[in-house]
Amino acid sequence: MASLSNYLLTNRKLLALSQDEVAFLLGATGPSKGSKVSKDESSSREPSLKDVLTYELIYGKPARELFAGVYEQMQQEVAQRAKILTYRKTQNNSPKRQEVLTNLISKITG
Repeated sequence: MASLSNYLLTNRKLLALSQDEVAFLLGATGPSKGSKVSKDESSSREPSLKDVLTYELIYGKPARELFAGVYEQMQQEVAQRAKILTYRKTQNNSPKRQEVLTNLISKITG
C-alpha cells in the first residue's frame, strides 16, 4: 500500500480552514497566497523548514505525521546509508562509531 506523501489537506479540512487562511498563518502575502498551500498539499512544492514548523503549530501535529510519506522515505534512505557506513573503512573505526551506527539502524528499521 502506498502511503500519502503528506496529510496537510486532511488536517486543514479537519480544522475547517481555507487555503488562504492557512497561507495567512504561514505568513504568505499576495493575491495568490493560497496557491502556496495548494502546492504543499499536492506535494508539488517542497516547503521550507520554517513552513514545516509552522504547519506543526497550526495543525498541532509533528512534522513526521504531517509529512508521513516523506518521513518514511527518509527513514529508508538513512538506514541504507548507515548500513553502508558500517562497512566503510575509515580512520574512525572505533567501537563507539560502530555502536552508534548499529543503534541508528536498529532504531530506524526496528
